[in-house]
Amino acid sequence: MIKTLILIIFILLKFLIIIVPALISVAYLTLIERKILSAIQIRRGPNVVGYGLLQPLADGLKFFLKETIIPIKSNKGLFFFAPLLFLVLSFCSWSVIPFDSISLVNSNLGILFYLALSSLSVYGIILAGWSSNSRYAFLGSLRSAAQMISYEVVLGLLILTVAALSQSFNLRELVVNQNLCFYFFALVPIFLIYFVAVLAETNRTPFDLPEAEAELVAGYNVEYASIPFAFYFIAEYCNMILWSDLTIYLFFGGWGNFYFFKLIAMLILFSWVRATLPRYRWDQLMVLTWRIFLPLVLCSVTLLFLVINFSLSTEIYYASQIPFELEQQFRNMYMIYGADTNTDYETLLAIYELLLKHRGLI
Repeated sequence: MIKTLILIIFILLKFLIIIVPALISVAYLTLIERKILSAIQIRRGPNVVGYGLLQPLADGLKFFLKETIIPIKSNKGLFFFAPLLFLVLSFCSWSVIPFDSISLVNSNLGILFYLALSSLSVYGIILAGWSSNSRYAFLGSLRSAAQMISYEVVLGLLILTVAALSQSFNLRELVVNQNLCFYFFALVPIFLIYFVAVLAETNRTPFDLPEAEAELVAGYNVEYASIPFAFYFIAEYCNMILWSDLTIYLFFGGWGNFYFFKLIAMLILFSWVRATLPRYRWDQLMVLTWRIFLPLVLCSVTLLFLVINFSLSTEIYYASQIPFELEQQFRNMYMIYGADTNTDYETLLAIYELLLKHRGLI
C-alpha cells in the first residue's frame, strides 16, 4: 500500500514538473509574441503596468473568471472532454524531450512516441467540431484534421530521415551525434520543408485555415469560452514550443551550445512569419503537400538512404580487406581488453567477427 502511494506521488510530481514550466512558458510566450507583432506593425504592445510583465497573468485570470457557455444542442460530455484530451496529449508529449541528463521518459523509441502523440491530438479537434453541433466548428475541425494528417506524412518522413542519419530513435543519442556538426548544415533543403510542415502541423500562419476568421468565425473552437477555450489556447502554444524544441534537437544540437538562445530564436521565427505572410487558400495548401512536398521528400529520403547504404558498404569492404597478419593482433586485443573492460567492447567484437567471417571460420 505504501509503495503504491509513493508511486502515485512520484507520477504526480513528474506531471507537475511538466505542467508548471509549460504553463509559465505559454504565458510569457504570448507576451513575447505580442511585443514582436507590435514592433513589426510599428505600434506599442502591452507596456503600461510593469512594462506588460503582468499582462499574461491578467489574461489567464480573465479566462478563468468568464462564464462557461454550453450550446443547447451540443453533446455535453464530448464538448468538455475534447479540450481536456487535446491539453493532456500536449503535456504528455513533453515527457520524451530530454535535457542533458534529465528526462522523464528515456525511451529508445522517443521520436516515434512523440509522433504517435501528435497524431492523436487530431481527435481532440474532431470531437470539438462534432460535439459543438455548429457548422462553422465542424468545418474547421474537418479542415484541421485533413491538414494535420496530410502534413504528418511529410513530417514523419523527414524526421525518420534524420533518425536514419543518426541511426537511432532516441533523442539523447541524436543530440550526442551532433557534437561535431549540426545536421542543419548537411540537411538545409530538408530543414526548409520541415519548417513549413511544422507551421501547418501547428495551425500557424500562413496555414491557420482551421481558424480562418473571415470564413469560419473562429473555426473548431468557436463555441468555446472560459476554461475549455483556455485549454485549447494553452495546448496550441505548448505544441508550438514543443515543435520548436524538437527542431533544435533534430537539426541544431539539442541542449548544448546556447540552447535557450536557439529556442527563443525559433519561437521568434514563428511570430515573424505570423506578422509577415498572408493566409493560404485551402486548395493551395493541399497542392503544396501532396504535389510538391511529398514527391520532394520521397526523393530526398531515397537519396539519403542510398548514400548511407553506400557509406556502410564501403566501410565493410575496407574492413574486409585487412591483411591476414593483423588478424592475430585483433584477436589478442579482444582477448586482453574485451574480457576485462567495457572499453570498445562492441567495436572489438564486431571487428573480430568480421575477420572470422572473412577467413571463412564462421
